[in-house]
Amino acid sequence: MAMHQHIRNPIEWGWDSLKQTGRALNSAGHTIEGAWEGRDRSVPRVRRIGTADLKEVLRQGFEDFGAYRTDVIFLCLLYPIVGLVLSRLIWGYGMVPLLFPLASGFALIAPFFAVGLYEMSRRREAGRAEGWGDAFGVAQSPALGSIMGLGLLLLALFVLWLGTAHIIWLLTLGPEPPVSLAAFADDVLTTRAGWTMTIIGIAVGFVFALAVLVLSVVSFPLLLDRDVGMGTAIATSIEVVRANPGPMTLWGLIIAGLLLLGSIPLLLGLAIVFPVLGHATWHLYRKVLPR
Repeated sequence: MAMHQHIRNPIEWGWDSLKQTGRALNSAGHTIEGAWEGRDRSVPRVRRIGTADLKEVLRQGFEDFGAYRTDVIFLCLLYPIVGLVLSRLIWGYGMVPLLFPLASGFALIAPFFAVGLYEMSRRREAGRAEGWGDAFGVAQSPALGSIMGLGLLLLALFVLWLGTAHIIWLLTLGPEPPVSLAAFADDVLTTRAGWTMTIIGIAVGFVFALAVLVLSVVSFPLLLDRDVGMGTAIATSIEVVRANPGPMTLWGLIIAGLLLLGSIPLLLGLAIVFPVLGHATWHLYRKVLPR
């Protein structure tokens, strides 16, 4: 009996992704039960910072990166490899219009992937640094449930962004799929519909990126460092942005710019950019929430 292969369209793929996210959330329920609240439910006092502080945390991020040397590079090569695999997967499904949303959308889930880097910086700060294996110390953290819960929230935003990007494409250049990547790029750059898609996509993507920044700028480091729940971590992150609107806006632009720069050479530059930003985020946390 002949078997017919079915190539899923973007909506089917997105729906399946949402269902898989739901199943993951359900299967992790026993782990993240009670993750919303911790013993300390009060929002810590937030310190105001300036541009000079951002320069310092980047310098400290480079120092941590240098201290772990090729160990960190090896660990963070996983990030661009995953990106390349997923990009190839989308190409196989004929989902060329989602290539850019996928690449840019990695910034939405990057804070969760950087948890191991926060742990490495935390241990180095405490004088307990050993090597790249420090990243796996997160698995022994009492806050693992909260970290997983917050990570799943970011994953849901990532999937929602992909679905939204697909709808924008449908309403502009769609619904017929492009015949090739070159043809799609030509449509994007030389047609009115392509420019419309680009402008709307950037505007909507900015909203998603802003939401993730507000929710997670210090949430994961706080969960690793103190006995707080996911709710308190998110509330604290929101307060950090509210108290430091200018520096946090600049920090978001720095992240976006460096991730874009690291993505240009087939995402391989992220093997340097990503760990530096991860380590720097830990030191940013220390700046706004000193011990």
